[in-house]
Amino acid sequence: MRLLFSAALAAMTLAPTPQPAGLLAEEPTFAGVRVFYGPGDGFGAVDGRLINDARRSIDMAAYVLTDRSLTTALGRAAMRGVKVRIYLDGEEMGRGASVIEEIADAPNVEVRRKGRSRDLMHLKSYQVDGRVLRSGSANFSVSGEVYQDNDLIVIESPQAAARFHQTFERLWSRPDNQRIGMR
Repeated sequence: MRLLFSAALAAMTLAPTPQPAGLLAEEPTFAGVRVFYGPGDGFGAVDGRLINDARRSIDMAAYVLTDRSLTTALGRAAMRGVKVRIYLDGEEMGRGASVIEEIADAPNVEVRRKGRSRDLMHLKSYQVDGRVLRSGSANFSVSGEVYQDNDLIVIESPQAAARFHQTFERLWSRPDNQRIGMR
């Protein structure tokens, strides 16, 4: 029996490893990944650190953005000269309108929202300085970041940030987008 088990184990270890197919095979592999789970892993602190470390640019796509500490951090980054662009879903913006309006007119901040349609802009992601991508399931709200079961993934990779940037530019340049604020 032991010999049979050893032979089976040896056969399994010598078998070829399955390779990804389709879209999975086409996507690059990224290193420098950190994964956080909430509630409890301090999403606000992670976001605060990433935003505070920004030196050149932040591009954010947010289904919901109602967390004042996050918008305050974005406003501070803009005051340091960081170019901040925020893209919002057209339907969900109503809940966070006052929070967004507080920074929409600030220098170095541009805010657009998707034209209203049945299709959602459901991303909860941003890139910092073309080097870090932050994504995950949590909305940028106190409930999403503090109380709900969510994940937050930080990928330190220029390639991952560039991939998000391509998508962000496509969303940002939609002809039916609406500008928020005076800029």
